[in-house]
Amino acid sequence: MLESCAKWPMLARNTANPRNGNPMSTHEDRLKALRAQLKRQALDGFVVPLTDEHLSEYVGAYAQRLAWLTGFLGSAGSAMVLPEDAAIFTDGRYTLQVRDQVDGTHWQYVGVPQTSVAAWLGEHAPGGARIGYDPWLHTRRWVEEATRALAKKGASLVPVESNPVDAVWDDRPAPSAAKLVPHEERFAGKTSATKRSEIGEWMKAEGVDATVLTALDSIAWAFNIRGADVSRTPVALAYALLYADGRAELFVAPEKIDADVRAHLGNAVTVRDRAEFTAALRDLAGETVAVDPERAVAAIFETLDKAGAIIKPLRDPAVLPKAIKNATEIAGHKAAQARDGAALSRFLHWLAVEGPRGGQTELSVSDKLQSFREQTGALVDLSFDTISGSGPNGAIVHYKASEATNRPVETGTLLLVDSGGQYRDGTTDITRTMAIGTPTAEMKRHFTLVLKGHIALASATLPAGTRGNQLDVLARQYLWAQGLDYAHGTGHGVGSFLSVHEGPQRIATFGGGDEPLQAGMILSNEPGYYKTGAYGIRIENLVLVVKRQAGEDGKQFLGFETLSHAPIDRALIDVDLLSAAERAWVDAYHQRTIEIVGPQLDEADRAWLLAACAPL
Repeated sequence: MLESCAKWPMLARNTANPRNGNPMSTHEDRLKALRAQLKRQALDGFVVPLTDEHLSEYVGAYAQRLAWLTGFLGSAGSAMVLPEDAAIFTDGRYTLQVRDQVDGTHWQYVGVPQTSVAAWLGEHAPGGARIGYDPWLHTRRWVEEATRALAKKGASLVPVESNPVDAVWDDRPAPSAAKLVPHEERFAGKTSATKRSEIGEWMKAEGVDATVLTALDSIAWAFNIRGADVSRTPVALAYALLYADGRAELFVAPEKIDADVRAHLGNAVTVRDRAEFTAALRDLAGETVAVDPERAVAAIFETLDKAGAIIKPLRDPAVLPKAIKNATEIAGHKAAQARDGAALSRFLHWLAVEGPRGGQTELSVSDKLQSFREQTGALVDLSFDTISGSGPNGAIVHYKASEATNRPVETGTLLLVDSGGQYRDGTTDITRTMAIGTPTAEMKRHFTLVLKGHIALASATLPAGTRGNQLDVLARQYLWAQGLDYAHGTGHGVGSFLSVHEGPQRIATFGGGDEPLQAGMILSNEPGYYKTGAYGIRIENLVLVVKRQAGEDGKQFLGFETLSHAPIDRALIDVDLLSAAERAWVDAYHQRTIEIVGPQLDEADRAWLLAACAPL
């Protein structure tokens, strides 16, 4: 039984919301101010990515430069500002959202991966231009790519010592000062000393003296610490250096460390001020240092190069062991998913009653769902901002309701709710699409095509060594057969009380998915379909990669165990489109949901659950 998490600090909120009382013209003024600042810094352009100095996907309010400048509130994107042109780059998840939030009279919308910031610069940068970039916000590979693209125009890429966006962002929030919190072995399943010893053995095998950890979730995992510095993600702003001889240095603001954390870290870990990190890199002169080129910024490589260190570009040694959950983490995940499934089932019962009555909105239902999670007494925070999309807003893949966009939940529409919780024993992520009232035949057909893809992936048996990009077609095949598709990946990794999006595993045909799946990895299974201007459909559960029986020739096979349990809306299923095996899967899934969720519910909720999970 988990203790109440009421004493746990709530995770940092993204307060950089350009919609809060700021008209679109404000962003025009900000764009003008940035261009004036670029002139003062003798620059002809500047790149503004949505990340921080750790290349995080989700960032603290202090690093929300893209949102402040443009108004875009998605979780992935970049902007490029030139003297006359400006462009914002987003992928297919944000095609609709970026047009709603960013003024097209000042910004050109550019889709990725169809093009890239570097390619766009190669076409639009003036000849001889000096294009600025912050070396603490980009990878070395990106710098090389952009440098090559600009060279074709006789232009150059120029690192800045001070970010010009920060110079004109007068009310920029300060980085979070939240305290670090130990992540106990009963949740982690392995001590930090053991993890660091294993990393030390890896360094010896690779012939390196030290390794640089910059990814916040890797640091949290390696040191068994958690924080509250990033919106919805329990990590702390820190850097780390680990040495082959077992020593480690953790660079973090001193005010964030208390006696309990120091005792938890032990004598082998030296705690240093985060501001000393660059100097510590310079002290590695002559040492062989492992640095992850995908997760460490260009500034780190430049500092080590100038210091005379020997750099080995190797993947962060915490990435794979963090992704392969141990027995304790798997048990914790299952407990968290069961708890979360009960909260979601209570919400679905409430919605089944209140939705058709009217009076509810996207924001009111997301608040209600959060309240059910809070009633568990174990919720630390949400794992991401709830996506609550009614009707046409459901077709915006990563939609976030606001007072300006808040739609009523109306009869005859679909409501898509993608949500999750952060618990000390696990991180959850689940999507359900519900019919409010009677769905149309088209809605049922589209929903059932998505469901068939979900079942195909959940039921797959795959030989060891299979990669996520080899599985993506399983979830899309029934949509493709009808000339339909969706513009996002099918599955992402999930952490253990860490990032809701965790690599390296992924199920997608683009943007990754090349990592071989291994038993112990957790991924999402979330195909969807989105009809612009009408509705969105997504069915998402988390799945655990597990070993299956070896084949006749002794080859190991893997499969998926579904972890998330909550009813799938039977009113949206066109049973005639399902095979006998697919109907059996739905019935077995709902029976398992009754077994896992039912004992946690009161009499009324349990009676509703039994009806919602009745055999097809």
